[in-house]
Formats: sequence, C-alpha cells, structure tokens
Amino acid sequence: MKLTELKAIKLAELFSALSDANRVRIISQLIEGEMSVRALADGLGMTESAVSHQLRGLRQMHLVRARKSGRQVFYSLDDDHVSRLFTLGLDHVQHG
Repeated sequence: MKLTELKAIKLAELFSALSDANRVRIISQLIEGEMSVRALADGLGMTESAVSHQLRGLRQMHLVRARKSGRQVFYSLDDDHVSRLFTLGLDHVQHG
C-alpha cells in the first residue's frame, strides 16, 4: 500500500494521539458509552481539569465527540473506528 505524504502525516498524528496512557484510559472508559467529564475523572482517579485537557486533544483528532446538556458536557467515541482501533491495539498487547 502506498501512502501519500499527507495521509502518512495524519496517520502518524492519530498514533501520536494514542501514545498517552491517560488518553487511552479515557477511550477505554468511553467504550462503555457516553460519560460526563466528572464521571470520567471519578472513574480514572484524575481531576476534571486533567480529563478535560486530554479530551480537548482527543476531540481535535476526531476520536471523541462532545454533547452539551445544560452546563454539563458528555463525551462519547466519535465512531466505531475508534473502538475497533482500541480493541485491535489491546488484542495485540495482550497477545504478546
């Protein structure tokens, strides 16, 4: 498979976004379904500020999406590709 330079850059940026353990942990929580920043922070043992910071980067990479309800913001995975990518990566790590 031949990649254009632009596609190679975008793919490298995607893997870079997944190179942080906290972002991967956030994705693992969101596989279960939509969650608020507070619920994510509580579940991960992180501050809401730290979670929001990580979510901003994940949103910019189109890995998560936000939905606002009143003053609360709820996050979910952007699409099925994200959960499949996470699952394949986890399978690879667990395999060997």
